[in-house]
Amino acid sequence: MISAGEIRKGTTFELDGQVFTVIEFLHVKPGKGAAFVRTKLRNVISGGVTETTFNPTAKLQDVTIERKEMQYLYSDGTFYYFMDQETYEQIPLSLDKVEEAIKYLKENMFAVIKFYKGEAFSVEPPNFVELQITTTDPGFKGNTATNTLKPATVETGAVIQVPLFVNEGEVIRIDTRNGEYMERVK
Repeated sequence: MISAGEIRKGTTFELDGQVFTVIEFLHVKPGKGAAFVRTKLRNVISGGVTETTFNPTAKLQDVTIERKEMQYLYSDGTFYYFMDQETYEQIPLSLDKVEEAIKYLKENMFAVIKFYKGEAFSVEPPNFVELQITTTDPGFKGNTATNTLKPATVETGAVIQVPLFVNEGEVIRIDTRNGEYMERVK
């Protein structure tokens, strides 16, 4: 059992016979009245999203989630295929299960797949990835003094905000937890 006050992003628990994972949370301490925890939850099985508030002392039944590192192979347009490195078994996952992670994954990259009772429900990309910029506005000499950002599309199709001095064809490191530019890769 975990208390609602211990909830963090990615926490998975059972509530009313359904399994949920926390997408967003906010601990609220109003000036008057009792504190509460406002959450946005995704149903692990159906994929539906709901918003719920909890008393911080409420007890929630935690569940066991299996995490397995798998290799992203390819997409056939409908499914995204991942391979278990131990058994070489391939599993197809639909877009709703990979939509947050796939924008940072190239073929042959490794990702962590989360399973609940043998059913895959979520994909986590590596914390940091290195991807090449395919399109962005050109940078100009002297554009390094300010923190102004511009959009850049990387090879996987994700759009990342990058500094003005970064150009097409350069490889950049991205923090996939927040989708932010980290640095250029030499």
